[in-house]
Amino acid sequence: MRPLDTSKSRVLPFGSDPNLRRRFMITDEEIPGNMRWGRLLEELDKLAEDIALEYVHRINEQAKVVTAAIDDIMLRTPVDIEKDLNLKARINYVGRTSMEVGIRVDQEGESLASCYFTMVARIEENGEAKSLPIDSLEYVDEIEKKRYEAAIARRQDYREQMDALQKPPSKEEYEMLRELHQAQESPDFDGLLVGDLVRGNWERMFPEQENVPEKIFGGYVIRRAFELAMMHAEEITPDRPVFVRVNRINFHQPVRIGDKLDFTSRVTYTGNTSLSIEISIERISRDQVVRALSNVCIFTFVNVDEEMNPKPLPEVHPTTYAEDERYLKAHRRRKDHKKWKERTKG
Repeated sequence: MRPLDTSKSRVLPFGSDPNLRRRFMITDEEIPGNMRWGRLLEELDKLAEDIALEYVHRINEQAKVVTAAIDDIMLRTPVDIEKDLNLKARINYVGRTSMEVGIRVDQEGESLASCYFTMVARIEENGEAKSLPIDSLEYVDEIEKKRYEAAIARRQDYREQMDALQKPPSKEEYEMLRELHQAQESPDFDGLLVGDLVRGNWERMFPEQENVPEKIFGGYVIRRAFELAMMHAEEITPDRPVFVRVNRINFHQPVRIGDKLDFTSRVTYTGNTSLSIEISIERISRDQVVRALSNVCIFTFVNVDEEMNPKPLPEVHPTTYAEDERYLKAHRRRKDHKKWKERTKG
């Protein structure tokens, strides 16, 4: 079986379905980029699950799939809510028990974003969920081989990025952090402290959010995280925050019916016009016995005016070691993003 044979498309007919369009709108006012990306992330995760599930059912009809990770999603062009949105998916790579599903988001032939989901095949045996080995794909033409190699490279790039983020500050980075700390010692300092930019939210998981038996749909959890991040971004953007990037999201723990989710949102960094928000999601079992980290999500927004032109943001100042670490990692991710934009120009 080739990757081509796994292809699946879905159309969100915003141009002809006003009710659907309204469900995906941020506001009923006419503004550019009027798209609830949290809802779209949920839709993308469901499409990735559907295509992966169809593939593993060829091996075992009792198999399930779960989302293990969402790779970086970089938005190239804002979505026009008045036009149909096309989601085109296929499996790019199959490992021993996991696969990468790539999804292209486009409107009228223009690619707006590329999304990559790592899905893992699972089977329940004697009441215990285990990973299920799956058949590999046959990569025939040059495009299939290129996408396969790109999937392998993304895995390697992620490992290298994680290693790079753990490195101690360079001389330039140390000087940047030192200046941020020194500014706080001034008697007339009135800047924003990162420690004051923390918000929390609780939510109970109910049967209506179930996907895999007794497990909550990961796309729903990510949507709620994104919506919290968006509202938090609105607190410090003088104009309007718009989404530009989802950093890789790893799913550490399955969320079960009855769990309480503790969402903690932190503004970790601001650049000239962009800001980074980190959401940690902790699950607490109904019996209070289990308390574990479920997800860490990092979203990047840009402050824009009514014409979508980037506008300046106030600087935020870390104080503690943990805040310095988050700030520095966000700074490095921003530099990597700027390099990516340079490479993809034109």
